[in-house]
Amino acid sequence: MAKAFSIEDGNLMNASLVTSVKRLHSDIDCSFEAKPSGDIYKKTDAAAVKQAIKNLLMTNNGERPFRSTFGGNLQSLLFALDTELDESDIARAIKHAITKYEPRAIVNRVNVKMNSNFNSVDVTVIFQLVTTLETLSLNVTVARIR
Repeated sequence: MAKAFSIEDGNLMNASLVTSVKRLHSDIDCSFEAKPSGDIYKKTDAAAVKQAIKNLLMTNNGERPFRSTFGGNLQSLLFALDTELDESDIARAIKHAITKYEPRAIVNRVNVKMNSNFNSVDVTVIFQLVTTLETLSLNVTVARIR
């Protein structure tokens, strides 16, 4: 909220106008499907944040030029499933990545289920949007392709 003062109000300390700005989150839809008008679709609000978190988790470190630490780096963890890496380590890495690179989301909980027989990780991220405090859930499965 912001207060706007005007000289016409007389006493600048008492008279105020209260304004607020509603922010709309929008991203390009990664499917790149074309509208009949020829433009591409875009995702807004909750769908945009969900897509951004999924892209963040599926990105490995070093894949983005000039941002070598960007990403959830989950693919590299698939090769380390038989080591001393456990579900809490993966959940901590996911929380850190979302907190650092997605300012539109507040992480409430991350559930991780490792399946070492198939070298896959099932991740459920429960988060809130910063603007509306709406609670959302995102499920992502990361599996190694042989």
